[in-house]
Amino acid sequence: MSRIVGWLRAGYPHGVPDQDYLPMLALLRRRLTDEEVKQVGKALRRARVIPADKIDIGVGITNVTDELPSETDMRRVAARLQKKGWPVEEWETSTQ
Repeated sequence: MSRIVGWLRAGYPHGVPDQDYLPMLALLRRRLTDEEVKQVGKALRRARVIPADKIDIGVGITNVTDELPSETDMRRVAARLQKKGWPVEEWETSTQ
């Protein structure tokens, strides 16, 4: 958090203008906590989703966070599942 505050202060040395607050907050995306990554992985294993794919993992994240998943978080969950020996289907990284 301190790095973000430092970055903002460097970009706005005289303070953030009122009209810039909402667009700036929209850019700050939420990231799954390590505990949420574990929670999604456990839920997929309990549901016996074999192999877990991008859609399954995305739905699992949405069920836990009530938000759309990021590519990074989906890959973190996939890595957690693989670490636990669970089969995960590979997918292409979006190029958009």
